[in-house]
Amino acid sequence: MTVAFFSGKRRRAAMALGAVSAGLLVLSACDKPTPLATVTVGTDSVHTEASCYNDGEAIKESLIQGCLNKKAKTSISVSSDDKIRFGVDPEIADNGWTIFLGGQQAEPEPYTKTYRTIPASAFFSAQGGEATNKTQVTIVETTGKKLTGIWQFELKKKS
Repeated sequence: MTVAFFSGKRRRAAMALGAVSAGLLVLSACDKPTPLATVTVGTDSVHTEASCYNDGEAIKESLIQGCLNKKAKTSISVSSDDKIRFGVDPEIADNGWTIFLGGQQAEPEPYTKTYRTIPASAFFSAQGGEATNKTQVTIVETTGKKLTGIWQFELKKKS
């Protein structure tokens, strides 16, 4: 003979409580994702999380150059007459962000809006007499003089 310790209603309530507890435990083990940066060309869009990010704190000076030189894992194809739209999460824009090309700063002042458009031709101009077919673009979040986040994209020129 079996004895029921709980009625059916109490058993279901206990199982529901256990499931909720297990779900909260799983969620607490997840890392908070980094803010996203997005590049859009026409109707095509790609986005990525930061390749270097320290929860909004300054990245160590010793790591910055290595982060800037990382190869982009995300790419998008563009024609020279396309307009490239860059977008960042509001928390990146609040601090300010700038574009780097080939690991070098391309703008003097940080931009503080979440969205901007730049002609693709600006990224594929001939340097030293040679035209380039791909360019690494890096979005860098700044807080004052400190770098706090780095996102990389590769622009591939359509033939």
